[in-house]
Amino acid sequence: MTVRAQIVGVGTAVPPTSYSQQEVLDTFEITDARARGVFLNSAIERRHLVLPPPGADGRPVGEQQGDLLDKHKAHAVESGIRALEACLKRAGASLADVRHLCCVTSTGFLTPGLSALIIRELGIDRDCSRSDIVGMGCNAGLNALNLVAGWSVANPGELAVVLCSEACSAAYAMDATMRTAVVNSLFGDGAAAVALIAGEPASPAHRAGADGPRILRFASHIIPDAVDAMRYDWDRDLGRFSFFLDPQIPYVIGAHAEEVTDRLLAGTGLLRDDISHWLVHSGGKKVIDAVVVNLGLSRHAVRHTTGVLRDYGNVSSGSFLFSYERLLEEQVATPGEYGVLMTMGPGSTIETALIQW
Repeated sequence: MTVRAQIVGVGTAVPPTSYSQQEVLDTFEITDARARGVFLNSAIERRHLVLPPPGADGRPVGEQQGDLLDKHKAHAVESGIRALEACLKRAGASLADVRHLCCVTSTGFLTPGLSALIIRELGIDRDCSRSDIVGMGCNAGLNALNLVAGWSVANPGELAVVLCSEACSAAYAMDATMRTAVVNSLFGDGAAAVALIAGEPASPAHRAGADGPRILRFASHIIPDAVDAMRYDWDRDLGRFSFFLDPQIPYVIGAHAEEVTDRLLAGTGLLRDDISHWLVHSGGKKVIDAVVVNLGLSRHAVRHTTGVLRDYGNVSSGSFLFSYERLLEEQVATPGEYGVLMTMGPGSTIETALIQW
Protein backbone atom coordinates (compact mmCIF):
# COMPACT_ATOMS: atom_id res chain seq x y z
CA MET A 1 0.00 0.00 0.00
CA THR A 2 1.32 3.43 -0.96
CA VAL A 3 2.20 5.57 2.04
CA ARG A 4 0.61 9.02 1.89
CA ALA A 5 1.06 12.12 3.99
CA GLN A 6 -2.02 12.87 6.06
CA ILE A 7 -3.23 16.20 7.41
CA VAL A 8 -3.65 15.78 11.17
CA GLY A 9 -4.07 19.34 12.40
CA VAL A 10 -4.61 22.95 11.40
CA GLY A 11 -4.52 26.24 13.28
CA THR A 12 -4.84 29.93 12.47
CA ALA A 13 -4.10 33.23 14.19
CA VAL A 14 -4.62 36.92 13.43
CA PRO A 15 -3.59 40.19 15.11
CA PRO A 16 -6.08 41.39 17.74
CA THR A 17 -7.18 44.54 15.90
CA SER A 18 -9.55 44.40 12.95
CA TYR A 19 -10.90 47.15 10.74
CA SER A 20 -13.87 47.54 8.44
CA GLN A 21 -13.13 48.84 4.97
CA GLN A 22 -14.75 52.15 5.93
CA GLU A 23 -12.49 52.42 8.99
CA VAL A 24 -9.39 51.93 6.83
CA LEU A 25 -10.61 54.63 4.44
CA ASP A 26 -11.21 56.97 7.35
CA THR A 27 -7.86 56.20 9.00
CA PHE A 28 -5.87 57.07 5.90
CA GLU A 29 -8.26 59.85 4.82
CA ILE A 30 -8.82 58.31 1.40
CA THR A 31 -11.31 60.55 -0.42
CA ASP A 32 -10.83 59.64 -4.09
CA ALA A 33 -14.15 58.22 -5.32
CA ARG A 34 -12.58 55.51 -7.48
CA ALA A 35 -10.31 54.32 -4.68
CA ARG A 36 -13.19 54.28 -2.20
CA GLY A 37 -15.22 52.24 -4.65
CA VAL A 38 -12.46 49.61 -4.81
CA PHE A 39 -12.50 49.28 -1.01
CA LEU A 40 -16.26 49.23 -0.59
CA ASN A 41 -17.02 46.82 -3.45
CA SER A 42 -14.38 44.24 -2.51
CA ALA A 43 -16.71 41.69 -0.79
CA ILE A 44 -14.53 42.26 2.30
CA GLU A 45 -16.17 43.38 5.54
CA ARG A 46 -13.23 43.29 7.94
CA ARG A 47 -9.48 42.67 7.96
CA HIS A 48 -7.02 42.15 10.80
CA LEU A 49 -4.21 44.67 10.33
CA VAL A 50 -1.30 46.18 12.25
CA LEU A 51 -1.59 49.81 11.19
CA PRO A 52 0.88 52.52 12.21
CA PRO A 53 0.00 54.50 15.34
CA PRO A 54 -1.43 58.02 15.01
CA GLY A 55 0.96 60.94 15.15
CA ALA A 56 0.47 64.32 16.82
CA ASP A 57 -1.90 65.37 14.04
CA GLY A 58 -4.01 62.24 14.48
CA ARG A 59 -2.93 60.77 11.15
CA PRO A 60 -0.97 57.50 10.91
CA VAL A 61 2.75 58.09 11.20
CA GLY A 62 4.88 57.37 8.16
CA GLU A 63 6.77 54.07 8.14
CA GLN A 64 10.09 53.66 6.36
CA GLN A 65 11.09 50.33 4.83
CA GLY A 66 13.14 49.50 7.91
CA ASP A 67 10.08 50.04 10.12
CA LEU A 68 8.04 47.74 7.88
CA LEU A 69 10.68 45.01 8.07
CA ASP A 70 10.67 45.28 11.87
CA LYS A 71 6.88 45.04 11.84
CA HIS A 72 7.01 41.95 9.65
CA LYS A 73 9.52 40.23 11.90
CA ALA A 74 7.59 40.95 15.10
CA HIS A 75 4.14 40.02 13.86
CA ALA A 76 5.10 37.11 11.61
CA VAL A 77 6.76 35.50 14.63
CA GLU A 78 3.98 36.36 17.10
CA SER A 79 1.06 35.27 14.90
CA GLY A 80 3.06 32.32 13.60
CA ILE A 81 3.63 31.00 17.11
CA ARG A 82 -0.07 31.21 17.96
CA ALA A 83 -1.07 29.44 14.74
CA LEU A 84 1.53 26.73 15.32
CA GLU A 85 0.36 26.14 18.88
CA ALA A 86 -3.29 25.96 17.78
CA CYS A 87 -2.36 23.48 15.06
CA LEU A 88 -0.45 21.21 17.44
CA LYS A 89 -3.33 21.28 19.93
CA ARG A 90 -5.74 20.10 17.25
CA ALA A 91 -3.26 17.40 16.22
CA GLY A 92 -2.92 16.19 19.80
CA ALA A 93 0.82 16.89 19.60
CA SER A 94 3.37 18.97 21.47
CA LEU A 95 6.33 21.10 20.46
CA ALA A 96 8.59 18.15 21.28
CA ASP A 97 6.90 16.13 18.52
CA VAL A 98 7.80 18.56 15.70
CA ARG A 99 10.55 17.05 13.55
CA HIS A 100 10.37 19.42 10.58
CA LEU A 101 9.19 23.03 10.43
CA CYS A 102 8.68 24.74 7.07
CA CYS A 103 7.88 28.46 7.23
CA VAL A 104 6.37 30.45 4.37
CA THR A 105 6.26 34.24 4.07
CA SER A 106 6.30 36.83 1.31
CA THR A 107 5.67 40.04 3.25
CA GLY A 108 9.21 40.59 4.49
CA PHE A 109 12.73 39.21 4.22
CA LEU A 110 14.46 37.59 7.19
CA THR A 111 17.90 36.05 7.65
CA PRO A 112 17.98 33.88 9.69
CA GLY A 113 14.61 32.73 8.48
CA LEU A 114 11.29 32.65 10.28
CA SER A 115 11.76 28.96 11.10
CA ALA A 116 14.96 29.61 13.08
CA LEU A 117 13.36 32.50 14.98
CA ILE A 118 10.33 30.43 15.96
CA ILE A 119 12.40 27.39 16.93
CA ARG A 120 14.47 29.62 19.23
CA GLU A 121 11.45 31.43 20.65
CA LEU A 122 9.57 28.25 21.49
CA GLY A 123 12.53 26.12 22.50
CA ILE A 124 11.79 23.48 19.86
CA ASP A 125 14.33 20.63 19.74
CA ARG A 126 17.48 21.92 18.06
CA ASP A 127 17.63 18.69 16.07
CA CYS A 128 14.39 19.66 14.30
CA SER A 129 15.02 20.12 10.58
CA ARG A 130 13.66 23.25 8.97
CA SER A 131 13.08 25.03 5.68
CA ASP A 132 11.92 28.49 4.61
CA ILE A 133 10.03 29.50 1.46
CA VAL A 134 10.32 33.25 0.91
CA GLY A 135 8.90 35.44 -1.82
CA MET A 136 6.76 32.95 -3.76
CA GLY A 137 3.57 34.81 -2.87
CA CYS A 138 0.01 33.66 -2.29
CA ASN A 139 0.48 30.27 -3.98
CA ALA A 140 3.41 29.31 -1.74
CA GLY A 141 1.42 27.47 0.94
CA LEU A 142 0.70 24.64 -1.49
CA ASN A 143 4.29 24.67 -2.78
CA ALA A 144 5.37 24.11 0.82
CA LEU A 145 2.74 21.43 1.40
CA ASN A 146 4.02 19.57 -1.65
CA LEU A 147 7.62 19.58 -0.41
CA VAL A 148 6.77 18.74 3.20
CA ALA A 149 4.43 15.92 2.14
CA GLY A 150 7.49 14.42 0.46
CA TRP A 151 9.51 14.86 3.67
CA SER A 152 6.75 13.12 5.61
CA VAL A 153 6.72 10.12 3.29
CA ALA A 154 10.52 9.89 3.59
CA ASN A 155 10.26 10.10 7.41
CA PRO A 156 7.21 7.96 8.29
CA GLY A 157 5.69 8.47 11.71
CA GLU A 158 7.35 11.86 12.23
CA LEU A 159 5.39 15.10 12.59
CA ALA A 160 6.01 17.95 10.14
CA VAL A 161 4.42 21.39 10.14
CA VAL A 162 3.95 23.95 7.37
CA LEU A 163 3.49 27.45 8.79
CA CYS A 164 2.39 30.36 6.60
CA SER A 165 2.79 33.69 8.40
CA GLU A 166 2.07 36.92 6.57
CA ALA A 167 2.12 40.51 7.88
CA CYS A 168 0.63 42.11 4.78
CA SER A 169 0.39 45.49 6.53
CA ALA A 170 4.21 45.46 6.50
CA ALA A 171 4.20 45.38 2.71
CA TYR A 172 2.14 48.36 1.66
CA ALA A 173 2.65 51.82 0.22
CA MET A 174 0.41 54.87 0.58
CA ASP A 175 -0.06 57.21 -2.36
CA ALA A 176 -2.91 58.47 -4.52
CA THR A 177 -2.66 55.85 -7.29
CA MET A 178 -5.23 53.20 -8.12
CA ARG A 179 -2.39 50.66 -8.10
CA THR A 180 -1.93 51.01 -4.35
CA ALA A 181 -5.66 51.38 -3.71
CA VAL A 182 -6.28 47.92 -5.19
CA VAL A 183 -3.55 46.33 -3.07
CA ASN A 184 -4.40 48.20 0.14
CA SER A 185 -8.08 47.27 -0.16
CA LEU A 186 -7.39 43.55 -0.35
CA PHE A 187 -4.76 42.10 1.98
CA GLY A 188 -4.99 41.24 5.67
CA ASP A 189 -2.56 39.94 8.29
CA GLY A 190 -2.70 36.35 9.48
CA ALA A 191 -0.93 33.04 10.00
CA ALA A 192 -1.99 29.44 9.42
CA ALA A 193 -0.29 26.13 10.18
CA VAL A 194 -0.96 22.57 9.04
CA ALA A 195 0.52 19.38 10.52
CA LEU A 196 1.35 16.25 8.50
CA ILE A 197 2.24 12.64 9.26
CA ALA A 198 2.81 9.72 6.89
CA GLY A 199 2.31 6.17 8.11
CA GLU A 200 1.73 5.22 11.73
CA PRO A 201 2.38 8.11 14.15
CA ALA A 202 5.49 7.78 16.28
CA SER A 203 3.42 9.02 19.23
CA PRO A 204 -0.09 7.70 20.05
CA ALA A 205 -1.07 11.28 20.96
CA HIS A 206 -1.08 12.19 17.26
CA ARG A 207 -4.18 10.09 16.71
CA ALA A 208 -6.27 13.14 17.62
CA GLY A 209 -6.11 14.17 13.97
CA ALA A 210 -6.23 10.68 12.47
CA ASP A 211 -9.48 11.39 10.61
CA GLY A 212 -7.89 14.11 8.49
CA PRO A 213 -7.52 13.73 4.71
CA ARG A 214 -4.64 12.03 2.94
CA ILE A 215 -2.77 14.00 0.28
CA LEU A 216 -2.97 12.07 -2.98
CA ARG A 217 -1.24 14.22 -5.56
CA PHE A 218 -0.31 17.74 -6.71
CA ALA A 219 -0.45 19.61 -10.01
CA SER A 220 1.18 22.96 -10.84
CA HIS A 221 0.72 25.36 -13.73
CA ILE A 222 2.86 28.40 -14.44
CA ILE A 223 1.83 31.10 -16.91
CA PRO A 224 5.12 32.68 -18.12
CA ASP A 225 3.28 35.24 -20.27
CA ALA A 226 1.89 36.69 -17.02
CA VAL A 227 5.18 36.70 -15.10
CA ASP A 228 4.88 40.44 -14.37
CA ALA A 229 1.19 40.41 -13.46
CA MET A 230 1.87 40.11 -9.70
CA ARG A 231 5.14 41.48 -8.38
CA TYR A 232 7.02 43.61 -5.86
CA ASP A 233 8.71 46.73 -7.20
CA TRP A 234 10.98 49.18 -5.43
CA ASP A 235 9.21 52.55 -5.22
CA ARG A 236 12.04 55.09 -5.47
CA ASP A 237 9.79 57.99 -4.51
CA LEU A 238 8.52 56.36 -1.33
CA GLY A 239 11.73 54.45 -0.53
CA ARG A 240 9.97 51.12 -0.02
CA PHE A 241 8.65 48.11 -1.85
CA SER A 242 5.17 48.22 -3.31
CA PHE A 243 3.09 45.38 -4.68
CA PHE A 244 1.54 45.40 -8.15
CA LEU A 245 -1.56 43.46 -9.25
CA ASP A 246 -2.49 43.55 -12.92
CA PRO A 247 -6.24 44.24 -13.31
CA GLN A 248 -6.41 41.34 -15.80
CA ILE A 249 -5.02 38.72 -13.42
CA PRO A 250 -8.44 37.32 -12.33
CA TYR A 251 -9.27 36.52 -15.94
CA VAL A 252 -5.81 35.04 -16.59
CA ILE A 253 -6.15 32.77 -13.54
CA GLY A 254 -9.69 31.79 -14.48
CA ALA A 255 -8.69 30.92 -18.04
CA HIS A 256 -6.04 28.47 -16.77
CA ALA A 257 -7.88 27.00 -13.77
CA GLU A 258 -9.65 24.38 -15.88
CA GLU A 259 -6.44 23.07 -17.45
CA VAL A 260 -4.58 22.51 -14.18
CA THR A 261 -7.63 21.00 -12.47
CA ASP A 262 -8.16 18.53 -15.29
CA ARG A 263 -4.49 17.54 -15.10
CA LEU A 264 -4.79 17.06 -11.32
CA LEU A 265 -7.68 14.64 -11.85
CA ALA A 266 -6.25 12.91 -14.94
CA GLY A 267 -5.84 9.18 -14.45
CA THR A 268 -7.79 9.10 -11.18
CA GLY A 269 -11.14 8.29 -12.74
CA LEU A 270 -12.57 11.38 -11.03
CA LEU A 271 -14.59 14.14 -12.61
CA ARG A 272 -15.02 17.62 -11.17
CA ASP A 273 -18.51 16.62 -10.02
CA ASP A 274 -16.90 13.91 -7.86
CA ILE A 275 -15.11 16.56 -5.77
CA SER A 276 -17.10 17.24 -2.60
CA HIS A 277 -14.96 20.06 -1.18
CA TRP A 278 -13.26 22.96 -2.98
CA LEU A 279 -10.82 25.02 -0.89
CA VAL A 280 -9.65 27.91 -3.06
CA HIS A 281 -7.33 30.78 -2.18
CA SER A 282 -9.31 33.90 -1.22
CA GLY A 283 -7.43 36.00 -3.77
CA GLY A 284 -10.20 38.53 -4.25
CA LYS A 285 -13.79 38.71 -5.42
CA LYS A 286 -12.98 38.71 -9.14
CA VAL A 287 -10.45 35.88 -8.78
CA ILE A 288 -12.98 33.69 -6.96
CA ASP A 289 -15.68 34.53 -9.51
CA ALA A 290 -13.36 33.64 -12.40
CA VAL A 291 -12.53 30.25 -10.86
CA VAL A 292 -16.21 29.53 -10.16
CA VAL A 293 -17.24 30.36 -13.73
CA ASN A 294 -14.42 28.48 -15.46
CA LEU A 295 -14.74 25.34 -13.32
CA GLY A 296 -18.53 25.39 -13.26
CA LEU A 297 -18.70 25.48 -9.47
CA SER A 298 -21.62 26.57 -7.33
CA ARG A 299 -21.36 29.45 -4.89
CA HIS A 300 -21.93 26.92 -2.11
CA ALA A 301 -18.79 25.04 -3.19
CA VAL A 302 -16.62 28.09 -2.43
CA ARG A 303 -18.48 29.26 0.69
CA HIS A 304 -15.38 28.83 2.86
CA THR A 305 -13.29 30.88 0.44
CA THR A 306 -15.79 33.73 0.22
CA GLY A 307 -16.29 33.64 3.99
CA VAL A 308 -12.55 33.98 4.61
CA LEU A 309 -12.35 36.85 2.13
CA ARG A 310 -15.28 38.57 3.86
CA ASP A 311 -13.88 38.22 7.38
CA TYR A 312 -10.11 38.44 6.84
CA GLY A 313 -9.40 39.68 3.33
CA ASN A 314 -6.63 37.99 1.37
CA VAL A 315 -4.16 36.66 3.97
CA SER A 316 -1.77 35.53 1.23
CA SER A 317 -0.12 32.10 1.49
CA GLY A 318 -2.21 30.82 4.40
CA SER A 319 -5.64 31.72 3.01
CA PHE A 320 -6.52 28.20 1.85
CA LEU A 321 -5.80 26.86 5.34
CA PHE A 322 -8.23 29.35 6.86
CA SER A 323 -10.80 27.83 4.47
CA TYR A 324 -9.78 24.28 5.40
CA GLU A 325 -10.23 25.12 9.09
CA ARG A 326 -13.77 26.35 8.39
CA LEU A 327 -14.56 23.12 6.58
CA LEU A 328 -13.36 21.10 9.57
CA GLU A 329 -15.51 23.15 11.92
CA GLU A 330 -18.58 22.30 9.82
CA GLN A 331 -17.91 18.58 10.41
CA VAL A 332 -19.44 17.68 7.05
CA ALA A 333 -16.53 15.82 5.40
CA THR A 334 -17.05 12.05 5.47
CA PRO A 335 -14.67 9.12 4.78
CA GLY A 336 -14.07 8.55 1.09
CA GLU A 337 -14.88 12.10 -0.01
CA TYR A 338 -12.43 14.05 -2.17
CA GLY A 339 -11.32 17.66 -1.95
CA VAL A 340 -9.28 20.01 -4.13
CA LEU A 341 -6.99 22.68 -2.71
CA MET A 342 -6.13 25.55 -5.07
CA THR A 343 -3.87 28.56 -4.66
CA MET A 344 -2.61 31.14 -7.11
CA GLY A 345 0.06 33.82 -7.06
CA PRO A 346 3.09 35.43 -8.72
CA GLY A 347 4.70 33.62 -11.59
CA SER A 348 1.87 33.67 -12.47
CA THR A 349 1.18 30.27 -10.92
CA ILE A 350 -1.73 28.03 -9.99
CA GLU A 351 -1.05 25.24 -7.49
CA THR A 352 -3.48 22.40 -6.76
CA ALA A 353 -3.69 19.32 -4.53
CA LEU A 354 -6.09 16.39 -4.41
CA ILE A 355 -6.99 15.10 -0.94
CA GLN A 356 -9.24 12.31 0.33
CA TRP A 357 -10.82 11.68 3.71
